Amino acid sequence: MYSMQAVIRKNISNTSLQYERLGYIANNFANYNTTAYKTNRFEQILREDGYVDGAIRCNALQGDIRISKNPYDIAIDGAGYIPVVSADGEVQYTRDGSFKKGEGGYLMTLDDWMVGDGIKLPANSYKFEIKPNGDVYNYDYSEAQPQLIGHIPLVEFDSPESLEIGHNNKVVPTAESGEPRLIGEHGFLAQHQIEQSNTNVFDEVNEMLRLNASMIASLNLMKVADDMYNKAINIRE
Repeated sequence: MYSMQAVIRKNISNTSLQYERLGYIANNFANYNTTAYKTNRFEQILREDGYVDGAIRCNALQGDIRISKNPYDIAIDGAGYIPVVSADGEVQYTRDGSFKKGEGGYLMTLDDWMVGDGIKLPANSYKFEIKPNGDVYNYDYSEAQPQLIGHIPLVEFDSPESLEIGHNNKVVPTAESGEPRLIGEHGFLAQHQIEQSNTNVFDEVNEMLRLNASMIASLNLMKVADDMYNKAINIRE
């Protein structure tokens, strides 16, 4: 048997969680056009005490891949993440393969994180080629023999759904996701291609409509409980 205060308190807590869910949906909408963005879900769990709790889960499914004319664009057509390193030495992981030639000629993300252990493109490079297994070859001129200049590694996690959001479209491992493991022989990398967001607009709209109805019901219940509480006080007076 719950007191009136307990009913109001539980509804406030549950409504706050609904607003938090709404924030994640809004974030998914905002990143619909972000390269390789992974939709985040707020999963609700009803506890035994009547309160609603939740956890963040990442939808790790691959997004659609489109053709790009940019040789610095790389799509991961399969499982895995590319490790990238900040100027401070911090390591995070990404599927966003929209890279560039950065300071010193190194292959970098658009926000200046170094790809892998550092792949330096020669200043006089005619062109470079990224093989499906991650090997990077440089050509000094059109008829030159290719020279291996580096390798783009791929890692995987036991539970990619449990990865946490990192810096600017990157992820960081958690205890639930497990530590990164290097993927050995593979053919997952595709140059001149780019992965798109896996956000499904129709699913997000449907979720938003359901969430809106749930929040309205919770607010109405709080109003009813508040009215009953006020009437009970007036009766005592």
